[in-house]
Amino acid sequence: MIFPSTVSLMNRLILFLLLISFGRAERPNLLFILTDDQRQDSLPIYGNTFVKTPHIDKLAAESVVFDNASITSAICTPSRASYFTGQYERRHGINFNSGTSMSPDAWKNCYPAQLRDAGYFTGYIGKNHLPVGPQGYQTGLMDGSFDYWYAGHGHIRFYPKDVHDIFAHAKADTQLEIINEGTQNFLSGAEFIVGAQTFLESRDQSKPFALSLCLNLPHGAGTSSMKMRPTDDELYRTTYRDRMNEIPLPETYLAKDDIKEPKLPAEVLHTQFRQGGYDYVDQPETVRERFLRQYQTITGIDRLVGNIRAKLAELHVAENTIIVFSSDHGLLMGDHGLGGKGLNYETCLAVPMIIHDPRIKKSRREKALVQSIDIAPTLLDYAEAPIPASMQGHSL
Repeated sequence: MIFPSTVSLMNRLILFLLLISFGRAERPNLLFILTDDQRQDSLPIYGNTFVKTPHIDKLAAESVVFDNASITSAICTPSRASYFTGQYERRHGINFNSGTSMSPDAWKNCYPAQLRDAGYFTGYIGKNHLPVGPQGYQTGLMDGSFDYWYAGHGHIRFYPKDVHDIFAHAKADTQLEIINEGTQNFLSGAEFIVGAQTFLESRDQSKPFALSLCLNLPHGAGTSSMKMRPTDDELYRTTYRDRMNEIPLPETYLAKDDIKEPKLPAEVLHTQFRQGGYDYVDQPETVRERFLRQYQTITGIDRLVGNIRAKLAELHVAENTIIVFSSDHGLLMGDHGLGGKGLNYETCLAVPMIIHDPRIKKSRREKALVQSIDIAPTLLDYAEAPIPASMQGHSL
C-alpha cells in the first residue's frame, strides 16, 4: 500500500528530476482577489438566481470551485490577517477590537513578503485592513513591502477619492473602476500610474508577478455610501431596480417586529456594540435595498474580473497566471433576525473560493473542507517558494 505522504514525496522527486532534465519551468504569475463581506450564496455558482455574474461564471467553469470553503474568523481584520499569515487568529493575535497590530517580524513570514523574497514582483491594490508595525497603519511598513502599492488603509468606501489622496489622480470616481485602472496599469507596467507608490519606474517583465487585489465591496462601508451620482456608471444607478420586489430574502429571514424570542441571548449578541450598523435588516424593504446595492457591486466585481482576464489575454500571460478568488467572510442579512458578522453561523463562515490554474485543462467542484488559512501556503507552493513553519494552513 502507498500512503499519501509517500505519494507526495514521489511526486516531488519526479518533479525535481523533470526540472533537472528539461530546465526549470517558468513560475506562474499569481493573482489573489479578495472581496469584502461577500456571502457564499451571493454568486450564481453557489445557487443565487438573481444576480448576474457572467465573467465569474466563466472563470468557475474553468477552475476548481470549493463548495465547503470557510474563513477562520468572521470579521474583517483578523480574517485578512489569517489569509496573509496562514494562521488561526489565536496564533497571529490580530483582533478587530483590541487595537493590536502585526509585528514586522511576523509580516516577514506572510505570503507577500515571502513571494517578494522568492523573486516575484509584488503589488497591492485596493483596501488594506491589516495594521502592521508598532504604529499600525501609520508605520508605512505595508506600503513599503510591495514593489507596487495603490491602496488606502481602512475603508476606502464607494468613492475612494473622498477619503484617500493616493487615488486623487484616478480618472474614475467609483471604487471598482479606480481599482480597475490600477490593475490594468500594474499588469501593463509600461509607466506606473500617478499616485501609486513604486520603487521602480516600470515593472520588471523578467519576473513573475504576484498581485493582491483587496476590495472594500460589497461591504456596507461601500454600499451604504453609494449616492447614485449622475457621473456614476449606469450599473450603480438603475441595474436591478426594476426587479427590487423579486429579490429573495434568506430562508431564515425574520423581521424585527416578528421576533418573539431572540435567537441569541443578550450576553452573546452584545447589541450595545451593534446598534445602528445593521438596522437595515429589520424590515424587508430596507434589507432588499441593501441586497440590491450589494448585487450591483457584485456585478461590478464581475466586470472587473472580466477586464482583468481580457488584459491577461492581451498581454499573452493568461495561460501562466493563477487566479484565486475569495472573500474575508459572509454577512447575516436578517437571517434568524440577525445582522452583521462576527458570529459563528454558516452564513458568516462560508465564503466563495475559486482557484483557476490555466495549465490544468480540467474543472471540478471540490467538496473537501478547506479554509482561508490554506491560501497562503497554496500561493507559496505554486511559486515553488518555501512554506514557513509558522503557517498552520495546508497547500491545496
